[in-house]
Amino acid sequence: MNFKEIHVGKLIKSRVDECGMDIHRICKFFGYTESVIKSMYEDEDIKANDLLRWCKLLEYDFFRIYSQHLILFSPPSGNYQTNAGSKSAAALPKFRKNIYTKEIIYFILDKIKKGHKTKQEIMNDYKIPKTTLYKWISKYEKADH
Repeated sequence: MNFKEIHVGKLIKSRVDECGMDIHRICKFFGYTESVIKSMYEDEDIKANDLLRWCKLLEYDFFRIYSQHLILFSPPSGNYQTNAGSKSAAALPKFRKNIYTKEIIYFILDKIKKGHKTKQEIMNDYKIPKTTLYKWISKYEKADH
C-alpha cells in the first residue's frame, strides 16, 4: 500500500471486487445510478459523507488510510493559535500523532530492509525518534525469525 499517493476510488473498487458486492445493491444503498457509482471508482478523492457511506457498506475504514498518510507525511505539529493570548479551550479534539499501527511499522521497516531508505533517512523523513526505531527493529526482527 502506497500511503503517499492515495486514489480512494481505486481502493473502493478493489474492496467492492474483494467483497463481490453487486452493483445494484450499491446503487440502492446510495440512491445513485450505476454510472455515478462507476464514476466514483475513477475519482481520486470523494466527498467525506460519501466515503463514510462506503466505509459502512463495505465494512472497511477508508479514513484510516488518510490517517496513516498524516502519521507518515505531515510535518510535526506546532502550537498555532488563532487568537494570540487566548486561553479558551480548543473547539476540535486533539489527537496524538505518534501512534503507529503495525502496518506503518512494517511499512517503515520494509523500507530499511529493502534498502530504499537508511535508518537516518527514516528518522529524518518521518520524525521517528531513534530509540523508537531501534526498538521496532529489535522487536519485529525477532518476530520475523
